[in-house]
Amino acid sequence: MKWDSSWLNQVRDGIAAATKHVSIEPMAKTVQGWFKVDEAEVEEILRKVRSELPTTEALLVGKPQSGKSSIVRGITGISAEIVGQGFRPHTQYTQQYSYPTEELPLLVFTDTVGLGEGLQETSEVIRELVGELQPGESNAKILILTVKISDFATDTLKQIAARIRQKHPDVPVLLAVTCTHELYPTEVSDHPDYPPSLAEVDRAFTRIQSDFKSLFDQAVLIDFTLEEDEFHPALYGLEPLMDTIAQLLPEAEARTISQLLHDRDAGKQISDLYREAARRYILPFSVMAGAAAAIPLPLATMPVLTALQVSMVGALGQLYGQTLSPSQAGGVVSAIAGGFVAQAIGRELIKFVPGFGSVIAASWASAYTWALGEAACVYFGDLMGGKTPDPKRIQTAMREAFQDAKDRFKPSKE
Repeated sequence: MKWDSSWLNQVRDGIAAATKHVSIEPMAKTVQGWFKVDEAEVEEILRKVRSELPTTEALLVGKPQSGKSSIVRGITGISAEIVGQGFRPHTQYTQQYSYPTEELPLLVFTDTVGLGEGLQETSEVIRELVGELQPGESNAKILILTVKISDFATDTLKQIAARIRQKHPDVPVLLAVTCTHELYPTEVSDHPDYPPSLAEVDRAFTRIQSDFKSLFDQAVLIDFTLEEDEFHPALYGLEPLMDTIAQLLPEAEARTISQLLHDRDAGKQISDLYREAARRYILPFSVMAGAAAAIPLPLATMPVLTALQVSMVGALGQLYGQTLSPSQAGGVVSAIAGGFVAQAIGRELIKFVPGFGSVIAASWASAYTWALGEAACVYFGDLMGGKTPDPKRIQTAMREAFQDAKDRFKPSKE
């Protein structure tokens, strides 16, 4: 990409003026004024990507506390808190959660809320769910009925399932029987090997399947608890659940579901898509960082580079669905940069070398800013996936990106 030299001169003049200040937040605002992100262009990119994603819509129907949110947590791997906060009102009797984001969803969960026994309410729930399954959309759909293994008062749920089956016989239906531990004998304090071979569990599972005869395609036993419940594994029956869902979906969607569980690089496709969009933010900030570092004033440009990097991380955070204040973005910079800070100060001192010190510092600053941006993508990608960011993986990504970026921003021989 070529940059207009007059524009770079303006940036350099602005940076020179900014070095008179030491407050990061005003400088961050100044830098954001120099670089205007084309939100419309980014939105157009995401729109095209979204149209090509193999998105699966899962409708969860069951009583409160029957394990619907736990299924979302198990499939996505994200925490219970994030799942709870992620659901948004959709219709009168449903709410939706898009994973990983509403902008680029691989999975859309529609959850029934407050499922009661009143006939008028039940008819309204049926109407809404039937509407959700109307043909005409390319997204694959699956209906998941959730029933606690100890609950046999399921007439309303059977009525709903029967009407949906009648209206949409082609939509696959999975019967998920949950909370198996509620029927464990007193001497059984932990999950047995899967599938559980316990008389009470077997009888209840068989009876529930009989009650829902002809209303489902596959049935599976699961028990998704929290770590503090001390059942092991906490997501008991996760692999059978995922495998069964995959069997009921078209090939592309089934492959996506399978990767969420079995691929260590789960979400790689979505991460790469975000990364490409992120690089549209990283490159201009890296160029500006080089311009800032070229000013031959040892240490004076460090606050400006920090402001640039804080602004860049803030922009990347927004792309990944994280809204950060400048101080929070600065904390992220500090957390992921590690030992590079000391090296940055060392490179600033190179400016004392006559003739070429500032040129080397400019190249290094651009490469460092690029690497910081790449590492921030790993950091925010972990957060978006509901995982705790891995410092070692982030540092490795930053070192590798820095080595590559040194060639990208190598000083000109002219």
